[in-house]
Amino acid sequence: MITLAMDSAYKNLVIGLYEDGRLIDGIAFEAFKKQSETIFVELEKLLKNNQLDYKDIDRIVITDGPGSYTGIRIAMTIAKVLSTQMGQELCCISTMQLYAGASGSANVILDARSKRAYVAHIEDGEIIGQTKILGVEELDQFLKDNPGTVYGDADLAGMESGPVDFLKNFIELEPMYRSIKNKHTLAPQYLKESDAYKA
Repeated sequence: MITLAMDSAYKNLVIGLYEDGRLIDGIAFEAFKKQSETIFVELEKLLKNNQLDYKDIDRIVITDGPGSYTGIRIAMTIAKVLSTQMGQELCCISTMQLYAGASGSANVILDARSKRAYVAHIEDGEIIGQTKILGVEELDQFLKDNPGTVYGDADLAGMESGPVDFLKNFIELEPMYRSIKNKHTLAPQYLKESDAYKA
């Protein structure tokens, strides 16, 4: 099975090609507000370099937020169009899961602007409770209540982020994939007013 994984929900552009759980090829780099300019170029390059065509893809996996208002929609729109036209299975994971990966106790912090942050506590790839929005001043208490490695914008809490391997995390989170039955109703996860984080 060939899987195409894409993430454009926040600061990075991540595209991975996998075959039966093994990474074939991929890219992951910071491209904040530039994902729309580069995603097709990078996707076409990866397919060409590996002698693959869109019709060879069996499954598409994307992140559905939280993140940038526009960023989430970039990979999501491509995935919806491709999977509708080509008939591939479409799956989602949370942006927070992608940062944390599938192993151990983790806390993910992503800047939500206006001195607020998206936060989630994750155990072995599964979000415990729910992703929420906290004021930056509340982060210290959240981290005290939820021990674990911190990923993402850890500097908002005066800490350093643990290293994130997006390409590895995408495939290790396979047991957490949510299969989308009705692709037309798929929408980004927004946790606050739509005008609060437009990018």
